[in-house]
Amino acid sequence: MTRVIGPDDETEPGWVEAASLPEVSTLARAGHTVVVTLPGDETEALAAAAAYAWAGASVFRTSHDIRRALDMTEALLGRRPPVLTRRGLA
Repeated sequence: MTRVIGPDDETEPGWVEAASLPEVSTLARAGHTVVVTLPGDETEALAAAAAYAWAGASVFRTSHDIRRALDMTEALLGRRPPVLTRRGLA
């Protein structure tokens, strides 16, 4: 489950900060709760959030609304059901 915190919010004990995709991936595979700080630009923050979530980050520090990008990534990874499904569109 992903969590979004504000830029000035404190992290909880046991959370580990990461600054790159390889670092996120390594720490997540080791079982850590990984925190990433997203860029200030909203478009960059959305893209970074999806990439970091795919790599295993679970806490995102940002001032932007990135929840939809995180929900989409979790649905693609099979961690949650999609918000909307359509059948028989052909």
